[in-house]
Amino acid sequence: MSRTWFITGGTPGGFGMAFAEAALEIGDRVALTARRPDELSQWAQGFGDRVLVLHLDVTDADQVRAAVGAAEDRFGGIDVLVNNAGRGWYGSIEGMAEADVRRMFELNFFAVLTVTRAALPGMRARGNGWIVNMSSVAGLLGATGFGYYSATKFALEAVTEQLREEVAPLGIRVMAVEPGAFRTRAYTGFADEPVTEPIAEYRPMLEQVRAAMIEQNGAQPGDPARGVRAVISAMAENPPPRRLILGSGGFDAVVDTLEESLTEIRAYEKLSRGADFAV
Repeated sequence: MSRTWFITGGTPGGFGMAFAEAALEIGDRVALTARRPDELSQWAQGFGDRVLVLHLDVTDADQVRAAVGAAEDRFGGIDVLVNNAGRGWYGSIEGMAEADVRRMFELNFFAVLTVTRAALPGMRARGNGWIVNMSSVAGLLGATGFGYYSATKFALEAVTEQLREEVAPLGIRVMAVEPGAFRTRAYTGFADEPVTEPIAEYRPMLEQVRAAMIEQNGAQPGDPARGVRAVISAMAENPPPRRLILGSGGFDAVVDTLEESLTEIRAYEKLSRGADFAV
């Protein structure tokens, strides 16, 4: 039986488009949202009434509700929600402008909540559904120069973890997906965005970060098409994983970080247990 997908962040060459194309390949229907839907019009024509392209700024709650409603009216409901829209800004924890910090949380975290809360009533009414939250390896181990971006993804990981427990009895499944370095357009803008860090002591670190992003652009090992196929395969597992790391580099980095953290936690077990009342 075919399903309807609602996917945010439909930028050509990105994960949103990759999800849409993979869903269409298996016979499903897709509502794909984008801030610039004109970029998708020619692509959508090839799929007829199986595709609905919607203009959406995910940080606008009214637009979110309207887009979810349009998808439900067109296809009869949303079976799979993919929260993919997001962006990363780089800068120091001390120096990044507060407006940029808040803007990043609005897009990467609060907008995900808005879209999810708009789609959940329909899923609850039908007693089934899937929510896939596109996080990042940076949501599990952090990334130098991307402290606030990492913070948005850590927050998304926490919400995803708890949402999974809340909606499981309702027939709704939830997964976090953590890509590493994938060959999307995410790194393209670094060549055009010079370091604007106001605190001189952090500029060398951020210049190194920017140079690394420019060097990796177009050479990232991750293939978005293969990544989304891995997600679809994971969704079919019984039981499905709570989270799925995508890419060998990300997988190795996360495993190494978690093992180091566990070693350190155990090294201080005596101090941890000593904080209890004496018995």
